[in-house]
Amino acid sequence: MNSENFSISEKIVSPSYIRQGSQARRSHEQLIRLLLEQGKCPEEGWSESTIELFLNELAVMDSNNFLGNCGVGEREGRVASSLVARRHYRLIHGIGRSGDIAAIQPKATGSSLLNKLTNSVVLDILKLSGVRSVASCFVVPMATGMSLTLCFLTLRHKRPKGRYIIWPRIDQKSCFKAMITAGFEPVVVENILEGDELRTDMEAVERKVQELGAENILCVHSTTSCFAPRVPDRLEELATMSAKYDIPHVVNNAYGVQSSKCMHLIQQVPTHTQNLLHYSLILKLITSFFSLISLICRASASPSLDVLITLLTLGASGYRKLLAEQKEMYTYLAQELKRLAAAHGERLLHTPHNPISLAMSLDGLQTQSSKSVTQLGSMLFTRQVSGARVVALGNKQMVSGHMFCGFMSHSEAYPHPYLNAASAVGITRDDVTLCIKRLDKCLKSLRKESSTRSGSPLPLTGQEDHAGE
Repeated sequence: MNSENFSISEKIVSPSYIRQGSQARRSHEQLIRLLLEQGKCPEEGWSESTIELFLNELAVMDSNNFLGNCGVGEREGRVASSLVARRHYRLIHGIGRSGDIAAIQPKATGSSLLNKLTNSVVLDILKLSGVRSVASCFVVPMATGMSLTLCFLTLRHKRPKGRYIIWPRIDQKSCFKAMITAGFEPVVVENILEGDELRTDMEAVERKVQELGAENILCVHSTTSCFAPRVPDRLEELATMSAKYDIPHVVNNAYGVQSSKCMHLIQQVPTHTQNLLHYSLILKLITSFFSLISLICRASASPSLDVLITLLTLGASGYRKLLAEQKEMYTYLAQELKRLAAAHGERLLHTPHNPISLAMSLDGLQTQSSKSVTQLGSMLFTRQVSGARVVALGNKQMVSGHMFCGFMSHSEAYPHPYLNAASAVGITRDDVTLCIKRLDKCLKSLRKESSTRSGSPLPLTGQEDHAGE
């Protein structure tokens, strides 16, 4: 409805009612206008009706939704199922053009506008989250592994002699497979144990650089968010060392956007090194590299659509609230795990440099048998505790031809078996309370089972009977 149609409508329905309806529509349009003008996440979240109005306006700008359109090309946005069309708000063409994901698609003006706005809004959120030096970013329809692969393949154009990737160890398969898939040889650098924490061994990293020769190294591949007891890599030190030898530095920040601490680590990295942020989006600090990496292909608009809808719903204030709640729930989860651990003769491992993941020792279960440790993980899963991660001692895993000893613990010889729990964005007090209650019951059940087998009950601490109440 435009102003002309509203004027005509006044001949059908009372003009006062029409003017009221027109004013209501203008309130929606004002929000859309501000988004187009500023390209920033609105401070307050939008209603679903405003978002749907906006998406429908974008959709009618795509040629597949033109009235009377006659498409004779190979890709005309045809959809066999109306359910699929509605699921995507009829934004069917995707984003980019052949060979360039950042290019405007002439047949899909609405989808192209959606893509540009999504990248702009995400950029605003990245700055809000702590990386204020970022110049631009773009959302890609891929998760961690393929995004990393894309970055490594793009770096090949800048470093044709590069064969090796220096990688402080993190036991996450997609990171490792990304390097293999891109055709490079990962050089695994074991972490060092500092207290309970596994941290970057800077001396070992630099020795590898000197041993292999800087010109033969594609990049240093570091990590922020990870499972405790590993903690984020020493990004600033790695960046300084990378700059010293003129080696690119790629940062895998999957899930780290939800942590102001991880984002602060990236902000502290000197901008003369190349740093990329992964997991559905890529952040750039070097313009020429960004231009190269975007020259790939057309892509699905679904991730951009989902991200934009989510951020418009939350607004900047809603996003800040989620970040604050994540920190609050991290403290609460740590307190509850510490209390439960003490009740069962275990302890919460001291990993203050990890802002998301926590680890509780399982030494008592390992004493019974390593089977008891892995059984705990199965018991939790069948009791609908998802995301808890149990790590026994002595695991070995072959990943793309490389044998990892102590797999899942990020170390060849970590001294404790343990259980991981994470305070990620969206976790609630009820999630924590229920997890602790069910974990307590599982630990008691395993203790009882062990004492039955051995014929002598294991000693209880004074707190155990009250754990999880």
